[in-house]
Amino acid sequence: MRFDRVTIINVEFPARADINAELQWFGGALGLFGERDKDSSCFRIFVSLVRASRKDAALSSDEIAAQTLLSRGTVVHHLNKLQNAGLVTQQNLRYHLVGNSVSDALQNLQREINEAFTVLDAVAKDIDQKLR
Repeated sequence: MRFDRVTIINVEFPARADINAELQWFGGALGLFGERDKDSSCFRIFVSLVRASRKDAALSSDEIAAQTLLSRGTVVHHLNKLQNAGLVTQQNLRYHLVGNSVSDALQNLQREINEAFTVLDAVAKDIDQKLR
């Protein structure tokens, strides 16, 4: 499994649904962009990775820092968060979305969540059996 923690928040879809609002909603629904992200740094990093994925490219943390005008430390912090959520992967010190699109990344995450629930279900049934 690629994710460590997944948070899903039921947030209302924006009335004004331009691409930025949809990306904000998407990340907010996954608990990525919250009130603590005052300067939208995680959002800006995510957008850089989405744009790169459209070109089938991966970015280094330095490239992301230059594009987003953020410190490398801030970028690495949020990249770790995105990796822990199962949306971003690292290979040869370069980062990219899992898959080639936001949809691919989400479908991969859904597969992994389903696998985790299969294991949870088996353990729950085992526990129920032992408690009889």
